[in-house]
Amino acid sequence: MKKAALYIRVSTDEQLEFSPEAQLKALKEYAVKNNIEIDESFIFKDEGISGKRAEKRPAFMKMIACARKKPCPFEIILVHKFDRFSRNREDSVVYKSLLKRECGVKVISITEQLEDDKFSVILESMLEAMAEYYSLNLADEVKKGMKEKAVRGEYQACPPLGYIKKTNTDTMEINTKEAEYIKFIFNQYLDGMPLLTIAKRLNDMGAYTHRGNKIERRTVEYILQNPVYKGYSRWTPTGKTKRNFNNPMTIIEKGNFPPIISSELFDKVSEKIKSKKHTYKQRPMEEYKHWLSSIVKCSECGASLIKCGKTAFQCGNYVKGKCEVSHFIKMEILEKAVLEHINNILLCTQSPIMYKINVNKKQDLNEVNILNKEIQILNKKLARAKEAYLQEIDTVEEYKNNKMYITNKIKETEDKLNSLNLLNNLSIENNIELSKLLESNIDNLEKNSFLKIFIEKIVYNKFKKSLYFYYNF
Repeated sequence: MKKAALYIRVSTDEQLEFSPEAQLKALKEYAVKNNIEIDESFIFKDEGISGKRAEKRPAFMKMIACARKKPCPFEIILVHKFDRFSRNREDSVVYKSLLKRECGVKVISITEQLEDDKFSVILESMLEAMAEYYSLNLADEVKKGMKEKAVRGEYQACPPLGYIKKTNTDTMEINTKEAEYIKFIFNQYLDGMPLLTIAKRLNDMGAYTHRGNKIERRTVEYILQNPVYKGYSRWTPTGKTKRNFNNPMTIIEKGNFPPIISSELFDKVSEKIKSKKHTYKQRPMEEYKHWLSSIVKCSECGASLIKCGKTAFQCGNYVKGKCEVSHFIKMEILEKAVLEHINNILLCTQSPIMYKINVNKKQDLNEVNILNKEIQILNKKLARAKEAYLQEIDTVEEYKNNKMYITNKIKETEDKLNSLNLLNNLSIENNIELSKLLESNIDNLEKNSFLKIFIEKIVYNKFKKSLYFYYNF
């Protein structure tokens, strides 16, 4: 007697004819008639989940993982229809091939009987194509319905800060407490309060996002540009609205929910934002990238200190409103302290790495070739790790760990390669000191890359007025 697993999937509650109970009953009846044994522990259900992508179906992925066990606990997977298994031809081919080749498992549809002949191969492909067409057509119909809702002014996302879902309806109503935060944001910004200060004031008032996070500078910026607060819904077919407020495809219509602020206040704030953006000019990377960028850390939260204007550094999280302690330090003071420390280390140590670096062109070129080959090998490993995940050889967690490890190794190797290329480009005949290199006119990006080879991080403690150096050796 052959052993089988059962796979059951429904996309929506409306599919009553293919409800989980109906599918399970039909599958069990088929098993009894065909002398197939079913273990209750191998009944897999994905309810209310689309069949478009396999990785978004937890029960399906669990079933594939079970099939990969040695020995495989079942020989057959029974489904009500092939479109229950997958509505994506690529997924269908990949997983059926994997099950058949590596596990010896066959997928059988109890309502679409196929024989093991050439014609059945064509018929099965046609059924898969029809299922995918249905899925794509359904997606188009859903998008049409969403567009129609957008034209009617219905809000089609989770209620934003200031609103809650109205009971037993598809609309929203005002959350009185949160609405005060929204009014505070608009009024204070119009009165000249900076975005960061507004975010900090809100956090002091006990405000949180609906996900339970603190209010950041960018949260305030987004709220100020969201027309929902003047009573209008905004919807973009691509779904990408958060930072693209001028998408020509975006639909903005009068909403079926009450406004929190007046249209006049919203428009005044919008004009102020536009006037500020008009005067802002994007600086090139080399102007704001410093040779200490991403190396100096805040002792309070661990975030990197970033350039604050042209003459100072500040905690990146403090700038966003996420860190409560300002770790402001003048750039001139920070640079001087770091260089003095490096010079002291050079005087006290006999390490050839930290004291002087010999510039041997022939030796360096050989090492450059070796490092380039290492990067090629690591990139191939990264591609193989991805393929192993796609072929269900590795789990998602295994792939994440492998990807992180290999990516870090590639970054380390690239940093070494950059430093060697830097040295080979320097017109120095004998040797070079690290401190002199940092004080030279070499590009900041190259200095930064070179310094990271030796220094893991520098932690700045504002209260102790101290820098703590952590080296890579």
